[in-house]
Amino acid sequence: MERNKIHKKELLRFLVGGGSAVITDYIIYQIGMRVFHLDQPLAKGLSFLCGSAVGFVINKLWTFESKGFQKAEVFRYALLYACTAIINALVNQGVLMLVSVEIFSFLCATGVSTVLNFLGQKFFVFRSEQGAKWAEER
Repeated sequence: MERNKIHKKELLRFLVGGGSAVITDYIIYQIGMRVFHLDQPLAKGLSFLCGSAVGFVINKLWTFESKGFQKAEVFRYALLYACTAIINALVNQGVLMLVSVEIFSFLCATGVSTVLNFLGQKFFVFRSEQGAKWAEER
């Protein structure tokens, strides 16, 4: 499969992986709050980390079929998610200021960050040596 093209298979797998990460995030959050009686910020922080870890593994191994372990991938993944979390919050705030409809602003922010996360993982986080050479040539 060509690394510099976006394939339907990758998009579908990314959505499944993302859904799995969100479900993990939600379940861990609920367990933290209801079973262990953690403070909300701690429960959410732990659940987000668990969901992110699930997303990393699924997207690395299944979605983008990146072989081997590279510390750089973990760093790039964390950097990408930090950046897209900020963008998500800014888009949410901006759209909310424009239209004052919470669900619409939430969906816009989620859509933007989902697209950025897909592109970032494909071309930045899990890039192969061949993909990295292609990116450098552009």
